[in-house]
Amino acid sequence: MTGQSAQLYGIPNCSTVKKARLWLDTQGIQYQFHDFKKCAPTKQQLSAWSELAGWESLLNRKGTTWRNLTDADKASIIHAEAAFTLMTAQPSVIKRPVFCFDHTVLVGFDADTWRQLIP
Repeated sequence: MTGQSAQLYGIPNCSTVKKARLWLDTQGIQYQFHDFKKCAPTKQQLSAWSELAGWESLLNRKGTTWRNLTDADKASIIHAEAAFTLMTAQPSVIKRPVFCFDHTVLVGFDADTWRQLIP
């Protein structure tokens, strides 16, 4: 990989994050891991990721955190700023993992996709 070092964001005990970390390690890809629980992404980070991946792809509408929101809270997430406010307050609602490298942001883990997109 060229350019800046790779960054992986997620929650260590998340099964999808574990799969992504194992895959990266198996491929010999070096990365720095950032735990959402210890340091939530800032609105600026979320905005930068959103420019490359779209804010909708960052929002995990299938997880427990989303399902536990009130219907009114869910209905209020209609634009990026509202989503970023929610994601900074409750980082567990961010789809995991987020992998950043060379002006690329991959959200979620799929080995076939990552194999094609990661140099």
